Amino acid sequence: MLSDFHLHSHYSADSETLPEDVIETAIKLGMKCICFTEHNDFEFPKNHDNFDFTLDTKAYFNELNTLKEKYSSRIDVRIGLEAGLEICFEDRINNLINNNSFDFVIGSSHLINRLDPYYPEFFENRTEKECFEEYFINILDNVKTFDNFDVYGHLDYIVRYPDTKDKYYSYSAFGDIIDEILRTLIYKGKGIEVNSGGLRCGLTFPNPHPDIIKRYKELGGEILTIGSDAHTTEYIGKYFDRIEDIIKACGFEYYTIFKNRKPEFIKL
Repeated sequence: MLSDFHLHSHYSADSETLPEDVIETAIKLGMKCICFTEHNDFEFPKNHDNFDFTLDTKAYFNELNTLKEKYSSRIDVRIGLEAGLEICFEDRINNLINNNSFDFVIGSSHLINRLDPYYPEFFENRTEKECFEEYFINILDNVKTFDNFDVYGHLDYIVRYPDTKDKYYSYSAFGDIIDEILRTLIYKGKGIEVNSGGLRCGLTFPNPHPDIIKRYKELGGEILTIGSDAHTTEYIGKYFDRIEDIIKACGFEYYTIFKNRKPEFIKL
């Protein structure tokens, strides 16, 4: 698997990595195509890290287009976005996407009702199941509302953050909601991402769980992108050998990359 379609650089507030270092590392790994997918989350609530996740699109495109041309004979560099989807910012998110020539847009849920599950406060004074249900209901609301994205990112991302990690988590416990999410995505022609960041964060699986990947396939889903969610160069393409085995076991013979928001299917 020679493409990583979820990469961050210093254009994302939670990374300090230079885009050129990402490209050089991908070339050393033998990758043929990569896509930067920098964060944008409007008015991210001030918290422990005080991050501003508003993407400077002008600077981003200026630098990436220069690097894209510089390395064009060695690797295909594509320019994408990871859009933090929140219904309260629907118009602003759509305007951001419509006014920029992204190759690829991941829709993700980083905040649930303006709260960040990355921090322990999200899980306080309620059960883990209640937190997970709120998260999946939030995703369902997002996929019903938004159309202007290509795949949904790290669909069960929240499982990375409770103290118990994935110890008590299963697809079956939330199957009704997850199935409705998947059916909505498929109806709208959207894909899902297999994100190896779950393995990096100590889970026994990528995000989403293989049971969800398999269910997406069973319901008729075909678009499956692969991303490391790397914020530093050491994680580019990390665990992709395991990812390939997982998606083959789920019935997929192809994975997907995007150019100009159009899917290209790559045989495994």
